[in-house]
Amino acid sequence: MTQCDCGAPPGPLGTCADYYNTILAEEQLDPEMYRWHAVVVCVYLLQHPARGHEKHLDSQFRWLQFYLDRGIDATIRLQAHQVARNNRRSSAGYDMAPLEPYAPLPSGGPPAHFATSFCELPYGEGGFVLDGHATYGNRLHTLAQATEQAWKSLGPGTPSRG
Repeated sequence: MTQCDCGAPPGPLGTCADYYNTILAEEQLDPEMYRWHAVVVCVYLLQHPARGHEKHLDSQFRWLQFYLDRGIDATIRLQAHQVARNNRRSSAGYDMAPLEPYAPLPSGGPPAHFATSFCELPYGEGGFVLDGHATYGNRLHTLAQATEQAWKSLGPGTPSRG
């Protein structure tokens, strides 16, 4: 197998895409694991921006910073707030106000290397939560920190014109 497009060598499950897809499948069966879904998506797309949409990277970077600053419970509350605003009965749309205090996505990316990648997540009997949900959450926190640090190492961002 060749190196992943984020610069990481493949792990036992393959490239980061293989890890990401396996995590998404496991989340469907494990509501406790699903708590970190937004973190997983933001980290994956920020480490592999060609697999997402460029127009969303800034908000994903801000979501990631929000999570690192405020924690998983605040992130889940913000998700619920956004879903309520975006449901069919509401015309309010997406609320960027909670994310505005966070740094915009730096230009010149993506970073060539991340200190931690999906390919380094341990996997075994019990899947990604082989040693508990809290430990899984800690690993995702480390992955989120590595992603934020790599992007911020590129320099300051350009404020979005949202």
